[in-house]
Amino acid sequence: MVLPLPRRPQSSYRGRFAPSPSGLLHFGSLISALASYLHAKSCQGKWLVRIEDIDPPREQAGASSAILSTLEAFGLHWDEEVLYQSKQTQVYLDVLDYLKQQKLSYFCQCTRAEIKAAGGIYPGICKSREHAAANSAIRLINSAGHFQYQDIFQGAISCDPALAREDFILLRKDGLFAYQLAVVVDDICQGISHVIRGCDLLEPTARQLSFYHILERPNPQYGHVPLAVTNEGYKLSKQNKAPAIDNHHPQPALVAALTFLGQEPPAELISASVEEIIAWSIGHWSLDKVPRKQQITLPE
Repeated sequence: MVLPLPRRPQSSYRGRFAPSPSGLLHFGSLISALASYLHAKSCQGKWLVRIEDIDPPREQAGASSAILSTLEAFGLHWDEEVLYQSKQTQVYLDVLDYLKQQKLSYFCQCTRAEIKAAGGIYPGICKSREHAAANSAIRLINSAGHFQYQDIFQGAISCDPALAREDFILLRKDGLFAYQLAVVVDDICQGISHVIRGCDLLEPTARQLSFYHILERPNPQYGHVPLAVTNEGYKLSKQNKAPAIDNHHPQPALVAALTFLGQEPPAELISASVEEIIAWSIGHWSLDKVPRKQQITLPE
């Protein structure tokens, strides 16, 4: 059986922003979106948007359309049709079938409590048990175990080797597709060459690199920008109820995001139009100015 995914040459730059519709975009989201957009455009590349709507219980009604409206209000216009992960079900199933046929996955019925009791990292308990599909998750046989890689912004990254070697979940017991499956499959389908996102995904990137290796597909280059955190040490996130950015007056947030990314926007840019701010940002985008930090505390 042939892997049902394209072999696309990565000769041109193709970046993306992939929010989940679990809430509205906040300042932390804007930092990631802006960094990925500017990096793509400064390289004369394409910038795509993907809505990661594969976890219905966590989704907020109307969030998908609100996210797209916000991106447009902030001058971040995508170059191709928006991809919705909820439309990718058959592709994910085909990849899972391929992995099963190639004996690269297995059914797992372990509970979180059992994994915690085993030390917190899954030790492959079900690999030889030949469980049925009912009431089972699907795990990848992780023969790669990449735990080191070079990051565009953060330099040499080294993750926990034991965690990087773990047989991670591709399909949950509740029938929902796992993030690691969907993100890698979709990046392959869309021919993504560069992934620019926040430092909260430094460790999952190691798993994704392993998955690319097992699927025998070229991986994107990864760049992780610092996380925006509060004085209490919490990252800005939808889960932490970070306030939504203002679609009606985007200039202050755009300039603040540029400053956060070390781009040193001139003071007069605050009075410019969104289009003028974005044009200035593309022309002055500098990788070297992005802080080599994994998080930055926001001023009060």
